[in-house]
Amino acid sequence: MDLFKRCYEYKRVEEAKAMGIYPYFRALSSAPDNVVTMEGGRKIMLGSNNYLGLTTDRRTKDAAIAAVEQYGTGCSGSRFLNGTLTIHLELERALADFLQKDDCIIFSTGFQSNLSIISAITDRNDVILTDSMNHASIVDGTRLSFARTIKYRHNDMEDLERLLKKHAEETRGGILVITDGVFSMEGEICNLPEIVRLKKKYNARLLIDDAHAIGVLGDHGRGTAEHFGLTEDVDLIMNTFSKTLASLGGCVVGETKVIEYIRHTARPFIFSASIPPAQVAAARRSLEILIEEPWRVARLHEIAAYMREKLSALPHIRLHDSGNTLVPIIPIKTGTVMCTLKIANELFAAGVYVNSVLPPAVAEEDCLLRTSFTATHTNEQLDEAAEIIGKVFTEFADDPFCAGCLP
Repeated sequence: MDLFKRCYEYKRVEEAKAMGIYPYFRALSSAPDNVVTMEGGRKIMLGSNNYLGLTTDRRTKDAAIAAVEQYGTGCSGSRFLNGTLTIHLELERALADFLQKDDCIIFSTGFQSNLSIISAITDRNDVILTDSMNHASIVDGTRLSFARTIKYRHNDMEDLERLLKKHAEETRGGILVITDGVFSMEGEICNLPEIVRLKKKYNARLLIDDAHAIGVLGDHGRGTAEHFGLTEDVDLIMNTFSKTLASLGGCVVGETKVIEYIRHTARPFIFSASIPPAQVAAARRSLEILIEEPWRVARLHEIAAYMREKLSALPHIRLHDSGNTLVPIIPIKTGTVMCTLKIANELFAAGVYVNSVLPPAVAEEDCLLRTSFTATHTNEQLDEAAEIIGKVFTEFADDPFCAGCLP
């Protein structure tokens, strides 16, 4: 069989484009702000992870520009060799201090962060217990590891304890529990107090992916561990720079011995070029703004509660119950793939961009429209978006493609 046969037979993209409902790779011709120009039209952006609104902040942009002027556009090498700049070390120290851990490594992408961490600290004698809804980078990190990987049911602490008890008795090595702090599709917060209790009971270690929690949870925006007051009990905290920190890259913080081991053994880190100067400087300045302006975190919580209440009051809309009003990720249930794509396309035409969440990210009949919000959204923008969403969902309430999908 020709290796490319599966590529030639792949028709989904062609079919979706022919129907006018293809939702991906829409191009912006403006900065990624609260309101953008996308494919020639004005759109209220409800699909970004720019949680604190810093991607267009003058201070962030100036820091990136200054870094390019001083250091150039790239590092032309691995951190291991010629690719470490003084600003890499400064950012690592600042992140360790902010997240209240001993040490830190920064990586070129958030995805690379999880690949590096997981593959470095586990081997064939170990067991990884991972939430079934964890991010794809965690899934691939476990595949890169030689450890035995077992999924526990999403946020199900009884299932996690069952697996911990079983493998604490059987495994020859150690156990690593991995969870998202905030689950990116659902906006749910992990049950960290119970996970910490269980990892202590069964002598496991804990890695939290806090990509959607830094700048979102905690009084100071330090994330899930601060939110629950459990910073000392979390062994490793991973973060990405592409959301709150308005850049590109990622990091992990933890105790010095562990971070030093990852630094010298993680193949995705060792054999990748280091994060470019502009991205380092933008992340550092964004971190400083987060510390200097805690009102952004408070405003984000205010917006999340405001929009959850506003959207839940609209007819024909069912929200996913995340169990909290703090996280600025509010998924709207849309049922089937076709209903989801048709509504998303109509919202786009009406001036609101949202993200379609389709299989395999969710089950076939549990598709979502993921809305997400930014601390710099104005109430006027939020009200306008909610009004458009309400009108579009009402239009589709009797559409045959959405039969049984909408209330």
